[in-house]
Amino acid sequence: MSTLIEAKGLSKSYGNHQALKSVDFTVERGRIVGLVGPNGAGKTTILKAILGLTSYQGDLTVLGMNPERQRHQIMQKVSFIADVAVLPRWLKVSDALEFVTDVHPNFKLDRAKYFLSKTNIPMGAKVKELSKGMVAQLHLALVMSIEAELLVLDEPTLGLDILFRKEFYNQLLTEFFNEGRSILVTTHQIEEIENLLTDLIFIRDGNIVLDATMEEVASDYIEVMVSKDDAEKAEALNPVMQRDVFGRRVYLYQGVSRELLEPLGELHSPSVADLFVAKMKEGK
Repeated sequence: MSTLIEAKGLSKSYGNHQALKSVDFTVERGRIVGLVGPNGAGKTTILKAILGLTSYQGDLTVLGMNPERQRHQIMQKVSFIADVAVLPRWLKVSDALEFVTDVHPNFKLDRAKYFLSKTNIPMGAKVKELSKGMVAQLHLALVMSIEAELLVLDEPTLGLDILFRKEFYNQLLTEFFNEGRSILVTTHQIEEIENLLTDLIFIRDGNIVLDATMEEVASDYIEVMVSKDDAEKAEALNPVMQRDVFGRRVYLYQGVSRELLEPLGELHSPSVADLFVAKMKEGK
């Protein structure tokens, strides 16, 4: 199976508020997909639907199964990390290993001990005695020791310093990710993960406003830094967004050829963060 997640017309309402508005998307095997949007855009609702934690309208399959009816089977092959604070503070590290061994048939205890042996986490320590970085390492060791096909990460490094964040994602790439597994991650720290991503999904007000591979983003979007003398020419080419940088104006374009833009100034690919800002403001 090459498609791990497929959504068609996925919708969800909370009273009069429509959190998801008939969205379509897929996650293929062997991909790292960034799901990015402002607070309240619908990211968490999508994750809850995938994990079988909320009802929804439309069609959704995860590993070929229905999350509402087959959540137990799905969670045998899906792992999830949210904010590091979800582990009980009274729980000992050794007890956490024992618990997951008892409840998850695909958990590999020896593998978890191997991962923990590369950290400074004492087996007898309680979660409340660990730093935030250590709790993140414990989470990751538990998750990477499950023979999962899909890893769902919801702001997994929230509150961690930059060194732990970089180590967290480095471990994911070296120890978990391969062509048979996929990662779906939501984060506000877009700059830190954009070099890891293979695919990008932007969501705004319950609608998906961008769904593309990173290669498609690189070929379809381009920025040009323009002098004031060429500003009128640049604006005539219908930029998606413009901003001022050090006295010069930067224009973002979609689907405009490099040949048209090269005479105007210096060309470069937009960062994911700049593209995100543009798509959030588009049409407003």
